[in-house]
Amino acid sequence: MKRKFKKARGSKRVRIYVILGLLVLATIAFVMFEKARMWILAGMFILLAALGLEIAEKDLDLGTLMETGSISESVIQRDEEGNLVDIQAICDATDYDYNCSDFRTQKEANDVADRCEFDVFGLDGDNDGIVCEALPRGE
Repeated sequence: MKRKFKKARGSKRVRIYVILGLLVLATIAFVMFEKARMWILAGMFILLAALGLEIAEKDLDLGTLMETGSISESVIQRDEEGNLVDIQAICDATDYDYNCSDFRTQKEANDVADRCEFDVFGLDGDNDGIVCEALPRGE
């Protein structure tokens, strides 16, 4: 069950449908609850921003945003599967557990392991210094 949820969460299509569903619910709530309209409207703007980021395959590093106050400095690129493209962002991501199947080559996985300075995701299962040995070596 946990693996299916993780796989669904990694699907761009699922994330877009969830955001759209929440926007529909927020629209219904906006019509029904007159006293809470300002709060609901604020939530709808946040959902629209999330939808825009998802469609653009980008994300925001909230830590960088809080430190710098700059949205442009806190933008993180994601690939089509939703994985972080910026290696440092991968190291800092606490909400995602990368596995060898998330990389195309050993080189990609090794770049992450080297940049993170330790095997934060357990990519070197036998602790021989070579990560994701079953993957093609890469360039």
